[in-house]
Amino acid sequence: MTKELYIAGPMGFSEAGRDFMYNRLMPAIKETGFSIIDPWKLTPQEQIDKILAMHLSPEKQKALADMNRKIGSKNEEGIRRAFGIVSMLDGPDVDSGTAGEIGFCYGLGKSVLGYRNDFRLSSENIGAKVNIQVEYFILNSPGGEIISSISELPSALTRIFGTP
Repeated sequence: MTKELYIAGPMGFSEAGRDFMYNRLMPAIKETGFSIIDPWKLTPQEQIDKILAMHLSPEKQKALADMNRKIGSKNEEGIRRAFGIVSMLDGPDVDSGTAGEIGFCYGLGKSVLGYRNDFRLSSENIGAKVNIQVEYFILNSPGGEIISSISELPSALTRIFGTP
């Protein structure tokens, strides 16, 4: 059985992010032999779209609150099932959901690979690439590291997660 890696990041929120995730990142991971747990597929989009199509009302608010808990639970299950995570760190600050997933993964004692291709400063000081606490969790996870290019991905996956 191949090792499954959970893909953490906000890419599913935008067309550009989905294009990168599904046409660059995930194919590069799959080419190395790892399987992928895609949190954007853990909850069927049709269920989410049905609620989003509702008119603004207390019922919609409750349905969204229920869906939010379902999504969070599915993502927790995915992280628990995963061998480790590959986390997307681009942006002016690490996405808060991604930061939570990194911390949870670290707390489980699993490995975290960070990817940051964004050249903007994103930390409290020049001694870190991203938020100090997020970077600490990544670098102190077993074999954890932060890479800055897709070309580094195959060797980093093998270093951090071993053979698929």
